[in-house]
Amino acid sequence: QGQLVESGGGLVQAGGSLRLSCAASGRSFSSYTMGWLRQAPGKAREFVAAARWSGGSTYLSNYADAVKGRFAIFRDNDKNTEYLQRNSLKPEDTAVYYCAAKCGSNWYSDVKEYEYWGQGTQVTVSS
Repeated sequence: QGQLVESGGGLVQAGGSLRLSCAASGRSFSSYTMGWLRQAPGKAREFVAAARWSGGSTYLSNYADAVKGRFAIFRDNDKNTEYLQRNSLKPEDTAVYYCAAKCGSNWYSDVKEYEYWGQGTQVTVSS
């Protein structure tokens, strides 16, 4: 049974940076699309970014328009951990951030498609 555990949330000032981690265990996620999603207070959970292997050696990523150019995904294979580096943070980035996984090689922007979920980590950006 696979498990995803996020860490790295916290309080940061607008314009600052924060890196979230998603440690995977329990199974191989090499054939999964790894996603990052967030849920702001009073709002529905939304897609932020996703990444997946292509051809076994290239790690591709895709981003929602709201975070494109500010967020970046990268992966440490030795630690089986994926990271979401978030720069130029804005107050509207305040949310609980989740990492998730879906078996397949498409870009899954619908939150309902994801099979595995982490517990979430709170990120608060102050103005």
